[in-house]
Amino acid sequence: QFMDQVNPLAELTHKRRLNALGPGGLSRDRAGFEVRDVHYSHYGRMCPIETPEGPNIGLIVSLAMFTRINDYGFLEAPFRKVEDGKVTDKVDWLSAMDEDKYFVGQIVEGIKDDGSFPTETIPCRRHGDYTQRSPKDVQYIDVCPRQIISVSASLIPFLEHDDANRALMGCNMQRQAVPLLFPEPPHVGTGMEKKCAYDSGVLVKAKRAGEVIYVSSDCVKIKVNKSEEVDEYTLLKYQRTNQDTCYHQRPTVAVGEKVKAGAVLADGPATFNGELALGRNILVGFVPWNGYNYEDAVLISQRVVREDMYTSIHIKEYSIEIRETKLGPEKITRDIPNTSEKALANLDNDGIVRIGSKVRSGDILVGKVTPKSETETTPEFKLLNSIFGEKAKEVRDSSLHVPHGVEGIVIDIQQLSRLNGDDLNPGVDKVVKVLIANKRKLCEGDKMAGRHGNKGVVSRILPVEDMPFLEDGTPLDVCLNPLGVPSRMNIGQILESELGIAGKYLNQFFESPVFQSPSQKMIADKLEEAGLPRNCKQIVHDGRTGEPFVNPIFVGVIYYMKLHHLVDDKMHARSTGPYSLVTQQPLGGKAQFGGQRLGEMEVWALEAYGAANTLQEMMTIKSDDMNGRSKIYESIVKGDPSSPIGIPESFNVLVQELRGLALDFTIYDAKGKQIALTERDQELIEKNASGFDKEDANA
Repeated sequence: QFMDQVNPLAELTHKRRLNALGPGGLSRDRAGFEVRDVHYSHYGRMCPIETPEGPNIGLIVSLAMFTRINDYGFLEAPFRKVEDGKVTDKVDWLSAMDEDKYFVGQIVEGIKDDGSFPTETIPCRRHGDYTQRSPKDVQYIDVCPRQIISVSASLIPFLEHDDANRALMGCNMQRQAVPLLFPEPPHVGTGMEKKCAYDSGVLVKAKRAGEVIYVSSDCVKIKVNKSEEVDEYTLLKYQRTNQDTCYHQRPTVAVGEKVKAGAVLADGPATFNGELALGRNILVGFVPWNGYNYEDAVLISQRVVREDMYTSIHIKEYSIEIRETKLGPEKITRDIPNTSEKALANLDNDGIVRIGSKVRSGDILVGKVTPKSETETTPEFKLLNSIFGEKAKEVRDSSLHVPHGVEGIVIDIQQLSRLNGDDLNPGVDKVVKVLIANKRKLCEGDKMAGRHGNKGVVSRILPVEDMPFLEDGTPLDVCLNPLGVPSRMNIGQILESELGIAGKYLNQFFESPVFQSPSQKMIADKLEEAGLPRNCKQIVHDGRTGEPFVNPIFVGVIYYMKLHHLVDDKMHARSTGPYSLVTQQPLGGKAQFGGQRLGEMEVWALEAYGAANTLQEMMTIKSDDMNGRSKIYESIVKGDPSSPIGIPESFNVLVQELRGLALDFTIYDAKGKQIALTERDQELIEKNASGFDKEDANA
């Protein structure tokens, strides 16, 4: 299984995954609710929030923040020792079995400097029961409030104000955020962003302390303290990840700067100054806008697209193998049969596309010819060969083309060859890989999400002048539907919006650690300090008319991400293409360049409208009526209004299957004349007909 490399957080979480499936484990269909449920022994060891939706729910989980694995493979969580009713600084690691022996207290506010508790009794747990006990009865206390959740969940501010289902979606969707060209750290974070980026391994860190003596876009050099040695760090530029996102490092230090060991020298993908930065802070109004944000649709301002706020780079790899065939080796060449000079314009003398060429679907990336066998040649060709006496080298074009719906710029070409000692599959002499990069701006149909499970699809990109605007003339960046909040109970987004807009006006960045968030009063005070109303509602004007909306609108700043489900990867259309061999129906799916499925229910819909001709076409000539398919082109060209109708191939398949079960099957038209399904049927009909004629004559 390949590592999930969409962004640094996805890498980190993938490495901290626990799986209950597989050999010796459970199977999806046999696992009941009890196994999947949260258990009290998960506390501080497995995250109760982060797990996939769907059949794997509860079977695949994530390690909690401070969990470690002991020598026997059990998970251990840290707890602070309590001695004689006072908290000490000693930390013990307990497995679930060890923890069962003790009373474990919860962290309470106001623990004094000498470690004594502010109250007579404190809440504690044992065997999954919660009780109030005197501090003297308690042996351990939690290390920190966020020890029960995973890395992903610890990045969600105001997590405790969100419904668990939405928190789960928020965790899972952060892992799908695409690294942006211009990332930005959140105005409202949790304080875990730096640690998460640092531990993910995408940053370049100094191995030894020293002074920076050279910085360029792809290299940083550091002169080590008290020695003449120089450490050189090369940065990765525009590398492709497993998920086709872009892995790119940028230096963050300057010449003359003194750095300590472990200091960050360069940012990686989706990081900014050593902090995790998966999205952008944008100005959001919770206001319906002409149905364009109905049912989780999102209305976005043209400014967001124009300023490349959500532009990302995606890199795809295409490869071609040059094999040894029975008739001789395949060859990479520029000399391809039946190809115009224009189609070869981007190829170099060897027949490989040049780096920097702009290519679109159908263009040749690598020219390759394969020897053709004698049987593949036409009789005319053989005749010419025998007349002119020369044995023309028979080859066919088997070049690598850019697939349908892909365009971009060739950024790299890799050639692997058996002669250079590369390890290739048997029968393969050479492999050529071409990397194509393209910049994707935000467009309609892209999926976006915040950190609280508030996901949506971009429905329209509106000119800035039409977007609703505030009293001071600032246009909103995004309009979200207010109905998306109450039923989903993810109130964290509301608190994040309030603190975010205060942070934007005050130019401050806030840390709101999980389970230690600021109170509503503190947020209102910050809003007041920023000169905003305490309830965060403002008069907003319609951008088209300039009239104010009837009610004040809730306006805030939300950290919003673009997810990996991009419309360019999903958009697909087909005219003619490949057909299935057995049923002769078009294949399905984008990968096979297939058609659109017309299922049982779609047929009912067309029947309900009485659209008989449309239905007739879709079930026959647009699908598996082979004769009709080829004749329809002719009738369109000649202007003949009637569409030729044959027998769908799938009907023939059914008949042959029935005949395989020894059930003969003959069909007749309205006049009682037998219809031939196969050539064999035709022969039998003719034979019978000639037999009848003789009998008539005798009579």
